Amino acid sequence: MLKISDYSFIAAVMSIALALLCHVLALGSVRVVRARAAMAGAGSGQTADVTPGRPGNLAAYGGLTGWLALGFLTASLVLRAIATGHAPFANMYEFTLAFAWGVLASHAYFERRYRIPTLSVVTLVVALGLLMYALMTPSGADPLVPALQNTLLLSIHVAVAIIAYGAFSIAFAAAALYLVQPKGGRRRLPRPALLDEIAHRAAMVGFPFLTLVIVLGAVWAEISWGRYWSWDPKETASLVTWLVYGAYLHARVVHGWRGRRAAWLLVLGFAAIVFTFYGNYFFGGLHSYAAVGL
Repeated sequence: MLKISDYSFIAAVMSIALALLCHVLALGSVRVVRARAAMAGAGSGQTADVTPGRPGNLAAYGGLTGWLALGFLTASLVLRAIATGHAPFANMYEFTLAFAWGVLASHAYFERRYRIPTLSVVTLVVALGLLMYALMTPSGADPLVPALQNTLLLSIHVAVAIIAYGAFSIAFAAAALYLVQPKGGRRRLPRPALLDEIAHRAAMVGFPFLTLVIVLGAVWAEISWGRYWSWDPKETASLVTWLVYGAYLHARVVHGWRGRRAAWLLVLGFAAIVFTFYGNYFFGGLHSYAAVGL
């Protein structure tokens, strides 16, 4: 069962790489088509019609392959859970796969709602980077260490974190695309105002789940270690991340922050998530057991 899970994981990596290639080629093809149309229109003295054709097909192929990647990764996690007898969140390898799944699932939701395949250029890079890291991480299915043997809290705590991190990855993607545009926007990218809206909605989804992650973590810490909060490096990093996103939402609602200042806060927030995810490698602490990044 674990072998089939590994094969599904490799298939997911290949699917994400192919989907990313399709979206990058589609984005480049749109630029070429428009440039040729502009030249043709200038030569004839008339406005030439621009029929996306191939770029549209490439984007559709990329979207389909992205869904395929999500399916393969889902299969990998489910098969691993069946093989190990517990939710696949017990070590850094499994949580990295779950994080990538959250990114893909969140992207699928927001892309379906807003019809903006361009977000894939950022979100698929994040998901692919996570899975490439997982390739370099030990994938053994070891027994749960005592602190992780509360199956209910393990499943809920990490599942909620996956939703939060996935939503924040969308906010980061929208903010990054916003920041690479001039004030008036670029023709090949979504309108800045729409990206700002998507980033805000994604942050609104992620923030309550991040709050729940911290609350559940405190409850679990009290059960496992006898205290709700110990200023462990990962606990502190999670609190800093929560404060960054809280500051973003406060600044937007109370002070009306929009545009580049808000986008930079979201980039900072995602950097804090990455630091929280990997911080136990550098600072140790209570969360450093068994290379777990919970």
